[in-house]
Amino acid sequence: MSEITPMPRLPRRALRALSEFFRLEAAGGIVLIAAAVLALIAANSPLQSAYEAFREIPVQVRIGALDISKPLLLWINDGLMAIFFLVVALEIKREALSGQLAERSQLVLPMVCAAAGVIVPALLFSALNHNDAASMRGWAVPTATDIAFALGVLALLGSRVPVAMKLLLSTIAVVDDLMAILIIAFFYSHGLSVTALMWAAVALAAMWVLNRRGVKSLGPYLALGVVLWVCVLKSGVHATLAGVATG
Repeated sequence: MSEITPMPRLPRRALRALSEFFRLEAAGGIVLIAAAVLALIAANSPLQSAYEAFREIPVQVRIGALDISKPLLLWINDGLMAIFFLVVALEIKREALSGQLAERSQLVLPMVCAAAGVIVPALLFSALNHNDAASMRGWAVPTATDIAFALGVLALLGSRVPVAMKLLLSTIAVVDDLMAILIIAFFYSHGLSVTALMWAAVALAAMWVLNRRGVKSLGPYLALGVVLWVCVLKSGVHATLAGVATG
């Protein structure tokens, strides 16, 4: 009978320390800021070529009969960010149904702020660049809010930031980003796949039917969410939209 080798003390202590670190409310923000700083250093140092090569590593994922191959950077932007938006959208929906956004009057402020966050930067950009036709092609660039960094900075402050402020910023950022995604879809996308968009609409309608019938099992929603994500990805629209819609 073989003997079981006990786990070395150092890895066990490291795992315990790591577990305690991620229990901190500010852990996510610390990791995000640290990763951003390391990326800036790598991109502006002799490590730039290695950093670029790392981002372009091809990653192949097979979903049923569908085989998707994309660089690592695109999997982060289209895959992990879709999951991030799904989690944020779920939190906002919970508050909209039974929390601090349950009243319609409470939704007015974040909606107005989000609309202003799209319109005002676009107007300022246009006012400063209206004489440059090439620059005017980028009028939509300042309309989007970096929700991950916004929430990461708030996470660094921990419990010192009121929950209502975090919720307000989350709602503003999600609505703001949705508007920016729609702007990109309507004004910047080329070769949109109508077929993929139609299948995405079918998947979304199926989730709506499940929701209306009171289905609470997570499995059907996750399966349809994956289908929706693949359809949106193949349609040419930014795949994070699928995360928000599923949430």
